[in-house]
Amino acid sequence: MEDHSGKKDRPSIRDFFTNLSGPMPLGKKISLLLRNNAVKIKNRQDCCGHPGEPGC
Repeated sequence: MEDHSGKKDRPSIRDFFTNLSGPMPLGKKISLLLRNNAVKIKNRQDCCGHPGEPGC
């Protein structure tokens, strides 16, 4: 994402841990974490398109 100055927003470590603290089973969290990070790497983006999910 870009703000009005043209700079890209970088994901924060706080958001990373907040997303992991959601109420879902550990296996699902790990699965989403791996899937969302794979999407970010594949698309060379800072966000996978699923804000609020683990790994995004």
